[in-house]
Amino acid sequence: MSKQQPRWTQTWMGGVRSAGFDLGYPGERLGLPAEGSGSVTGWGRRVGAVFVDWLLCTWAIAGGIFRVQNPDVGWVGLAVFAVENVLLVGTLGMTLGMRLFGLRVATLDGGRPPFLAVLIRTFLLCLAVPALIWDRDRRGLHDRASNTVVVRL
Repeated sequence: MSKQQPRWTQTWMGGVRSAGFDLGYPGERLGLPAEGSGSVTGWGRRVGAVFVDWLLCTWAIAGGIFRVQNPDVGWVGLAVFAVENVLLVGTLGMTLGMRLFGLRVATLDGGRPPFLAVLIRTFLLCLAVPALIWDRDRRGLHDRASNTVVVRL
């Protein structure tokens, strides 16, 4: 008797690995380690870092640094978020939230991203949708467009 073929639901429900394809770990084709420092980070840490950064930016507005009394506070918060990203990622390679969660933005060769790449990445990050579309290496469209990757410290 021949080996029984998996049902079609077993292939799409379990992902490509259940269909017999091994795509490796996230970051393998980028030359990054599977675990530890320099490895590609996952959803949890990245969402946590963005959440902390967004809270800090809105606190700066609501907490009195800017004292915005306008109904368009969301746009001001987004502008503060963008400035924070450009300044901190451009100089340190990470935002405050990223530092708290042990992350940094790096180029594919491991260095700090150039200023133009930081501008592109920040603009697309502020649009939100490109950051929500990921590839198998856990790089959002904003990371792919700027040739960067978010890795663990």
